[in-house]
Amino acid sequence: MSKILIVEDEKSIRRFIHINLKRHGFHVLETDNGEVALEIVNREKDIDVVLLDVMLPGINGFEVCDKIREFNEHIGIIMLTAKVQEADHITGLLSGADDYINKPFSPKALIARIQSLLRRLNVSFREMNTEVQNVNPPLIEMLPKTNKIKKNGDFVDLTQTEFQLLKILMENKEPISRNDLLDKIWGLDYVGDAKIVDVNIRRLRKKIEDDPSKPIFVKTIWGYGYQWTGDE
Repeated sequence: MSKILIVEDEKSIRRFIHINLKRHGFHVLETDNGEVALEIVNREKDIDVVLLDVMLPGINGFEVCDKIREFNEHIGIIMLTAKVQEADHITGLLSGADDYINKPFSPKALIARIQSLLRRLNVSFREMNTEVQNVNPPLIEMLPKTNKIKKNGDFVDLTQTEFQLLKILMENKEPISRNDLLDKIWGLDYVGDAKIVDVNIRRLRKKIEDDPSKPIFVKTIWGYGYQWTGDE
């Protein structure tokens, strides 16, 4: 049974989400503020997904997401936002969120996003329990049973989504389109913005490139997608 933490300050929305998650067999925790959310995530080591509202009293959802990612790269995070501006979506994703969903949303849409994220996390977990994979040693080394890599011998923490994205790019070698990456990682049923791929590439570059503005590992193929060039 997957465990979901709801972080939402509006009681009616929180209750609505709680009821629908329970109906689908999830174990549910909830809170109405970011400070308590951080305490729960730190205490409950088996939370699978956090549903995180952006507009919270005290520290906002972006700050909570940032702080979670400081000590937990494995957990899935979906931002809940009434804001529709693209900048807010990008801010959430750059903070470390895996996905976002705009309010108001239907129970069906929310459950679909959660299930899609859980599938991605499970795929990443299975792939990370494979043999060590060296790519252009000693620059990048993917480690088993973890979402970490080594760059020049130093550990680098990646989120599950970043790890899966990097693995697909490394294995393909050839340019891969933005839409293909979206389908492979977020699923064919994903209904969000394809820009989620670009934002995750930006996050990945910040972690593996010496100069993210001049990438040598992951190159942009303009008008198409991205290509792993770390072996060149």
